[in-house]
Amino acid sequence: MKALVAVKRVVDYNVKVRAKADGSDVDLNNVKMAINPFCEIAVEEAVRLKEAGTVTEVVAVSVGDSSCQEQIRTALALGADRGIHVEVDSKPEPLVIAKLLKGVIALESPDLIIMGKQSIDGDNNQTGQMLGALTGMGQGTFASELKIGDGSMEVVREVDGGLQTISLALPAIVTTDLRLNEPRYASLPNIMKAKKKPLETMTPDQLSVEVKCHVTQIGVAPPPERAAGIKVEDVTQLVDKLKNEAKVIG
Repeated sequence: MKALVAVKRVVDYNVKVRAKADGSDVDLNNVKMAINPFCEIAVEEAVRLKEAGTVTEVVAVSVGDSSCQEQIRTALALGADRGIHVEVDSKPEPLVIAKLLKGVIALESPDLIIMGKQSIDGDNNQTGQMLGALTGMGQGTFASELKIGDGSMEVVREVDGGLQTISLALPAIVTTDLRLNEPRYASLPNIMKAKKKPLETMTPDQLSVEVKCHVTQIGVAPPPERAAGIKVEDVTQLVDKLKNEAKVIG
């Protein structure tokens, strides 16, 4: 069984993101980049399935400019067997990424596609669902647990009302939620081994995909700063401030 794992290059989640002075985009100068946390969970799950003997090969794929190869190498250090980089100079949007992943799937014929439910930069939560629509595969989104059987897969999903368990015929797509697993750290020996693992580069033309922009980013601005809180002496003062200053009670 082959598992294809999508990984995205994003700003490290520990970094405080700042907007550029002109408000055109996020300032990425000298900013630490990393694998999107949800994608990291996807890599971990694929590697665990391989360690359990369920999956025989894990392929990590990323879409973006040449710097994305750093995150593919990280996925290889975490246990993936080989990498595929679809090189796109612009910032591709979810529909374009889904089309490019569909092209990679057509070439690789994986039995399982695992990806993060969303990226922490765009927060779109769209690519997995769009890929399911384009390929016609079943999808288990927001997965907190998965079990693979003979030609099928059981996915426990986190939904508003609690947990939903669904069964999918393979090949299928899974998007990971936070509680699926806890990713491991890459050891130094594995980081060194990852440098020798195969990494193939493809172009959108090879996948017969035209990179188009359907959404225009108008601007980026930080959220407004919250005013400092105050302390009150007693309930009477609290009620007075809620009524006369905040005007949230009559």
